[in-house]
Amino acid sequence: MTTTVSALETMTIPGQDDLRQPRVFGNSFTMAWRALLKARHEPELVADAIGIPVLFTLLFTYLFGGALSGSPHEYLRFLLPGTLVMTILLITVSAGLSLNNDRNQGALDRFRSMPVWQPALIIGSLIGDLVRYLVAAALVLGLGLLMGYRPAGGIDGILLAVALILVFGFSVSWIWTSLGLVLRSAQAVSILSFTVQVPLSFASNVFVNPATLPGWLHAFVNVNPVSHLVTAERALMNGTAAVGQVGWVLLASAGLIAVFGPLTMMLYRGRQ
Repeated sequence: MTTTVSALETMTIPGQDDLRQPRVFGNSFTMAWRALLKARHEPELVADAIGIPVLFTLLFTYLFGGALSGSPHEYLRFLLPGTLVMTILLITVSAGLSLNNDRNQGALDRFRSMPVWQPALIIGSLIGDLVRYLVAAALVLGLGLLMGYRPAGGIDGILLAVALILVFGFSVSWIWTSLGLVLRSAQAVSILSFTVQVPLSFASNVFVNPATLPGWLHAFVNVNPVSHLVTAERALMNGTAAVGQVGWVLLASAGLIAVFGPLTMMLYRGRQ
């Protein structure tokens, strides 16, 4: 981090008309590299990206597979797209935690005094998080393949499914960056994220077919956005995706960015 900050401090202050795209992109990727360096020097920051996918995929497959689908192998075909979604969603909070820590430690004030494109800190953190999402997705899919999962959609289906969950995860991250600038502590951000995302994940079609649920819960699962995302992921991996399924996820992602992106920037500038 010290090396990165020192490099930023040597930049010349640009005029308003001199803030061209190369500087915008350069600053953003410098901040993304900073986020990755923080993860490298603080391994606990990436523990969730490694532990959650391994825990969920192994535990739920062998714990519930025989009871719900007759065998762990059959259940894995149903479960793995859902654990992929759940894993990525649960680690989207990391950008909000990082931003909250930077604010509480005074790093935000220091970066504001530097000649950088100001939104770069937030954009860079989100770009860095995409790397964590890819690591988590690779672990889920790699473990699934070792356990016998074979997607009917082939490599194309897997790549499209991973791309879709990355887009949705990126959009959800903006919610937590907004809250990271509002809530007092990183612990508060983490608790709120857990309180919201875990019930939404479990009250969805990740683990069971909604048709087996009570009527009132079935109705909730059908409107749960996590269920729509999991349905799209399963369809892509099975090679049966419809435009409407993928389109809904992309539209929801655009909506989240449209609302929470400007809100995050407004809160960030408002703290100056």
